[in-house]
Amino acid sequence: MEDTLNTYTISIYTENNIGLLNRISAIFQRRHINIESLNTSISEIEGVSRFTIVVNLTEERMKKIIGQIEKQVEVIKAYYHTDEETIYQESCMFKLKTSLLFDEREIQNIIKDSNTQIVTVNKEFFVLEKSGRRHEIDQLYRDFSVYGIMQFVRSGRIAVTKEEMKISQMLAAFN
Repeated sequence: MEDTLNTYTISIYTENNIGLLNRISAIFQRRHINIESLNTSISEIEGVSRFTIVVNLTEERMKKIIGQIEKQVEVIKAYYHTDEETIYQESCMFKLKTSLLFDEREIQNIIKDSNTQIVTVNKEFFVLEKSGRRHEIDQLYRDFSVYGIMQFVRSGRIAVTKEEMKISQMLAAFN
């Protein structure tokens, strides 16, 4: 019986140390595992960083990866969740020609219907921001591509868990 691939969101809490990103990504690289998305930021506790990594693996392989991360990197805690256990979003920004905003009624409809925010407008270009699920951002990209995107940037997934995690208590104790 073959294990099925699932999308997992991994959260890794570490002290703020130089070189951790290299060491964490090397664990995936050595095992030929593609990282679908990686985001790092400060956490809710001063001096602690949070890495959010999204991968598609079998559960058995996921458990092994978490074990390797905990052995090879100085982590406070590493854990994984399925998509059903997290609330997640991605963010993106689009830069388009200003003339489109005023001359193309459909652009205005796309902005309104997708809950996309206008960040700035000047004589040459305007910038839009959208947070949402991957499929929403993918669709928005397809919609705007017809009109010519000057620039596009997209973040990796950020996520919070639906259930209260004991990690908060662990991080509070760290502080």
